[in-house]
Amino acid sequence: MIEKTPDELTAAMLRQELFVVTTTPARSPQIQAMLPEHLDYQVQLEREGKLFGAGPLFQQNSDVPYAGMIILRAATIDEARAIANADPFHKAGLRSYTINKWLLNEGSMTVTVRYSDRSAVIARTAHDTSGQP
Repeated sequence: MIEKTPDELTAAMLRQELFVVTTTPARSPQIQAMLPEHLDYQVQLEREGKLFGAGPLFQQNSDVPYAGMIILRAATIDEARAIANADPFHKAGLRSYTINKWLLNEGSMTVTVRYSDRSAVIARTAHDTSGQP
């Protein structure tokens, strides 16, 4: 029996190259003061189509984030690094980060589009078909 290579096994999958930025915050009162500027930057990236997703990471049974994750659309890791370096938190030295290439192969997302009021809602769970926010 001839075994297929990983590339052959995943050839029909999405294979979307993205970059995952994992951030480590420095505990500082400046974080809270600079949060609006950071969030504005994230929204700007979202609107430019560069931000796939972002948000804080939590350890089990904790309500305090220990890190953040930013998933970027970029042509190269150097472009992704330039985007990460421009984050106000990183520019101010309030967070450090690592960056890794991620190949998105599997998964799904459910979006409800309503023509009547031109709204769209992303399902929160796999079983959420209500389209309610």
